[in-house]
Amino acid sequence: MNTAAVKGIDTLDTDVLAEYLISRIDGFPASIKAKKFQGGQSNPTFIIEDSSTRPDVSSPSGQKYVLRKQPPGKLLKSAHAVDREFRVMSALADSDVPVPRMYCLCEDRDIIGEMFFVMEYLEGTTYWDASLPELDHASRRVVYEEMAQALAAIATLDYTAAGLADFGKPGNYFERQLTRWTQQYRLSEGRTIKSMEWIMSWLNDNMPADDGRTSLVHGDFRLDNLKYSSCTETQASSNAGNEPRLIGVLDWELSTLGHPMADLANLCMQSRIPPGMANMSGLAGKNVKELGIPDEQEILAQYSDRTGLRINHWSFYLAFGLFRIAAILQGVARRASEGNASNPMAAKLGEFVEPLADIAIQVVKSENHD
Repeated sequence: MNTAAVKGIDTLDTDVLAEYLISRIDGFPASIKAKKFQGGQSNPTFIIEDSSTRPDVSSPSGQKYVLRKQPPGKLLKSAHAVDREFRVMSALADSDVPVPRMYCLCEDRDIIGEMFFVMEYLEGTTYWDASLPELDHASRRVVYEEMAQALAAIATLDYTAAGLADFGKPGNYFERQLTRWTQQYRLSEGRTIKSMEWIMSWLNDNMPADDGRTSLVHGDFRLDNLKYSSCTETQASSNAGNEPRLIGVLDWELSTLGHPMADLANLCMQSRIPPGMANMSGLAGKNVKELGIPDEQEILAQYSDRTGLRINHWSFYLAFGLFRIAAILQGVARRASEGNASNPMAAKLGEFVEPLADIAIQVVKSENHD
């Protein structure tokens, strides 16, 4: 991830923050500095570092941390749930799903103005371009295979044993989610968008019967929410054992108990979205076979093999995922209009709501995978 100087609504009072965390995190430095990560539209996220120096040391010393907080201002109900994010990653500490170590959750908004948590900083690489131009053919496949393996681990996790039995409601996931995101969209709606009205109606009329499947759901599973061990194209070409490996699944803000197809559809949506749409890295129009990236059918086959789950009603799941992203972006744009968005590009994201709904309509009119 890239970082930018902290300013404006994302300023942190580092003195107050350090005083609070010194007694809660072993070895936390008394003097810190903060930089905000660029990218992402929801919960402002910062890298925290020791800002103290010694005469014989030319750069700051000490461990790095990541702080993730709610945005300022009035929030929609159940949105920006950093406390849930902290809980689920804490529960996954000893599982097959790689996550950073959790240090501290602060629900006292008097400390820095919003609820926040602090976690381990993972040294590695976030890939922002889904076509992975910085990697060679073999390493690209490894990146996607690692992603598919992590997704299968999430879907097959014994969430009850992990202490997450009450993390959501079992059954009728898509029915509840459609109601939730329709309501959220209505609260943020600026103008009537015919394609959004069409897809919301279609989803409501074509809801699959509940099949009883319940699993942990990440809620925003995509490449740029993952951290990999660093690997350059030169290294990958010269050393086959140095391929990038997945070391952290991040951004669990939308996680809950739900249906495993939600995460799978979220991963596969990128093959339908053009590069750059809504600040997302899509693969529409790319020759994935030439790039070494598994296509949608390969991903579905690998997922079924690893989880034992049969995939039905695929066009519904894809269309729902696209609708939900559109509804989220509408909310981001609304926050931007109120001056509470985390990313300076947030105001423009509302322009992509209609194109995403159009893609969802294309999916349901052309797909025949059910």
